[in-house]
Amino acid sequence: MASASKKVIYAALVGNSLIAITKFAAATITGSSAMLSEGIHSVVDTGNQVLLLYGLKKSKQPPNEQYPFGHGKEIYFWSFIVAILIFAVGAGVSIYEGIHQIGEQRPIENPSVNYAVLGLAMIFEGAAWYFAFSEFKKVKGNWGFLEAVQRGKDPTMFVVLFEDSAAMLGLIFAFFGVLLSQMTGIVIFDGMASIAIGLILVGTAAWLAYETKSLLIGERANVRVIEGIRTIARNHPEVNHVNEILTMHMGPDFILLNLSVDFSDGALAPAIESAIAEMDAEIKRTFPEVKRIFIEAEARL
Repeated sequence: MASASKKVIYAALVGNSLIAITKFAAATITGSSAMLSEGIHSVVDTGNQVLLLYGLKKSKQPPNEQYPFGHGKEIYFWSFIVAILIFAVGAGVSIYEGIHQIGEQRPIENPSVNYAVLGLAMIFEGAAWYFAFSEFKKVKGNWGFLEAVQRGKDPTMFVVLFEDSAAMLGLIFAFFGVLLSQMTGIVIFDGMASIAIGLILVGTAAWLAYETKSLLIGERANVRVIEGIRTIARNHPEVNHVNEILTMHMGPDFILLNLSVDFSDGALAPAIESAIAEMDAEIKRTFPEVKRIFIEAEARL
């Protein structure tokens, strides 16, 4: 999972870096507000990929005395920061630049340069989007796309996909903004395209923040994992009843489990110890992402 995430992020990083350079060159030559907004958008996306790579690296640090369950939630924190940056920098600057263009109505020079750059950007961005989409399809399994985003525990996969989708939509708005400004001579269309790009980024940032918030706070494991744990515990001969199953994702591939069970009244201490060891081993074998398990012996609730 981490390897796939890194490949997606590296692909987006290279693509956005190349795109940002070409967009800023076009904005400088033509004076297009929409192109400048798109250049800022690509710079923000490039910075976001760097933050995600940093988050992945930090999340792999081993547990220590201060962080006994490791640093897996680092990736959730940095994914949330990415959402904030998209909103504050990308959306804010794009909307400001659009309003500024509408006020000043600077004419667009050499619009053919914009079209060439937008065409190249669509190729680069489309390739990055397709790669991210292909990797996302592999990990989503039988879930629908929205369901996979809601249930997914690795935010790097859908963060990059969201960014690339927003970028493709922004390129379309930038193209029509330049085209309408050229055809009608009304420069306001260019500014309106810049504002539209900003609003796209606002929506993207809000959705990313919403999806990563629950992971950052402490989201449970998927129902499939919880029910599998319940079945393993319930089928053990020494277990009379499964009381409570509490899980929390400490990272995309690290689940913390607290299992409360009622053992048979006649079970002796050695038998209970053996049962706990067997359940621990079977749960970890069936669900390798369950790294730490605490099993409590409690009367039926």
